[in-house]
Amino acid sequence: MEESYGMVREKGRSVIATNRRARHDYVIEDVYEAGIVLSGTEVKALRQGRASLADGYASIDHDEAWLENVHIQEYTQGTWNNHAPRRRRKLLLHRDEIHRLEIKSREKGHTLIPLQLYFLDGRAKVEIAVGRGKREYDKRHALREKQDNREALRAMRSRELR
Repeated sequence: MEESYGMVREKGRSVIATNRRARHDYVIEDVYEAGIVLSGTEVKALRQGRASLADGYASIDHDEAWLENVHIQEYTQGTWNNHAPRRRRKLLLHRDEIHRLEIKSREKGHTLIPLQLYFLDGRAKVEIAVGRGKREYDKRHALREKQDNREALRAMRSRELR
């Protein structure tokens, strides 16, 4: 694993941004990989690792998938031709994938959320997930489970060191 400009590189895949909050707030049911239509300054800003998926979501309009509210910071050496940071970006998916996503997103409590933004062999990709919102007690239960696993690992390690 190699790190440059805030991006983590693993097996031809350099990760730009991850939405760590998504797995805490949602139960992930399905994951899809989609390409993104970007302008030149957006690609340059992404190569510098300047993106945030925190408030982002995906939507389906008339057989087209869109990535909305994802913040790609303006390119610092850009001119008047620079992009808008939170503009709506088209996602590149197969028609049957868009249809499946549309059906799943219409179900009650389901939403489309971006999990990760990365370059794969020089092309910008985003992982879109179908997620169902967690309730507060589910979040507490998941945190408790994680903490218990961490304590068990710690206990096993200390036992091995003796």
